Amino acid sequence: MAHQFLFPNETLIPANNIPHPIPYQGSKRNLATDILSYCPPKIGRLVEPFAGSAAISLAAASCDRAQEFWINDAHKPLIDLWLEIIERPDQLSDKYESLWKNQLGREREYYDVVRSKFNKTHQSECFLYLLARCVKAAIRYNSSGGFNNSPDNRRKGATPETMRQRITGASQLLRHRTKVTSLDYKDVLLGCTRDDLIYMDPPYQGVCGSRDNRYLPKIDHDGFCETLRGLNKKECLYLVSYDGRTGTKTFGKRLPDHLELVHLEIHAGRSTQATLLGRNDDTYESLYLSPGLVKLMGLDRKAKKTH
Repeated sequence: MAHQFLFPNETLIPANNIPHPIPYQGSKRNLATDILSYCPPKIGRLVEPFAGSAAISLAAASCDRAQEFWINDAHKPLIDLWLEIIERPDQLSDKYESLWKNQLGREREYYDVVRSKFNKTHQSECFLYLLARCVKAAIRYNSSGGFNNSPDNRRKGATPETMRQRITGASQLLRHRTKVTSLDYKDVLLGCTRDDLIYMDPPYQGVCGSRDNRYLPKIDHDGFCETLRGLNKKECLYLVSYDGRTGTKTFGKRLPDHLELVHLEIHAGRSTQATLLGRNDDTYESLYLSPGLVKLMGLDRKAKKTH
């Protein structure tokens, strides 16, 4: 059963005002306000074991919701990019600007040059350029471990000025209070306590069902559920984005009832694919709240269903 809770004096976060330097398929940037509405107004440390674009951390930092952050992702090039964004924003912006300007007039050819360079060096500026220009901002690798997504030839990627603003803004929000690691999610969760708030968005789930996970170890469903059971024993506070639906079609496995999580549905907008097929199906993403979080917030487990 899905539930909906409304908190008094809820702070709304204007998503368009939050700097997002990393374009990323599956990012929760447009749902961050809804997700944070189910979190305590003040958080000691916000932990993202599957950070990706770190949309929830950026949203929380932008409204001073958390004091510290732990951004983790098993994909090391992504974490290396985050380190550059946070610690060396000016240098990264300069390097991106150089790549962006060098592409002008030969965008298609130059994309392949940068992609080849990234596959040899894993330089962060190359990775950022590829994400800014590739189809659907999706990270995809071939069987040999080479980045192989194609460019979206309709666009050149964010302009240097825009990207610099995003990088600088993200750095200002996270610098000097963010731990950045590339660990297995279980190792991250072992380092969490009841004083943390954990947000998890495992890479292989989600409503689209199309994320390419070849760059990450697969997350075993049963193993993940067992890990959540361990967090429950420690009374840790956490939220999980895990499955969803479009119309009557569901995506991903539900988390089991024995974990005693509160299951919510967040409206994620109209399904583009359904619209193309002449249907008016809306997409909903599941959000699960831990027993410890429900208890802390004093939430009514019998609240009304989400529509």
